[in-house]
Amino acid sequence: MTLLLAFKIALVCLLVIIIINLGRAMFLMVRRGQGEETQSMSHYLGRRLIWSAIVVLLLLVALGFGLITPNPRPY
Repeated sequence: MTLLLAFKIALVCLLVIIIINLGRAMFLMVRRGQGEETQSMSHYLGRRLIWSAIVVLLLLVALGFGLITPNPRPY
């Protein structure tokens, strides 16, 4: 049970990181015209994509090892 709880907490933390990177990209997109260019928006969007791929891989590994089970009835 503790391994499942740790897995769920890790997934929630990764999702928070994804949302933070998306917010940072949005902030850069809005401030684009004001002259100070620190990093490009695509940098944060690329990070978000990498973290999303890690989340999907973790879910697939957890399904493969039987840590989590999919819902048998989707409705």
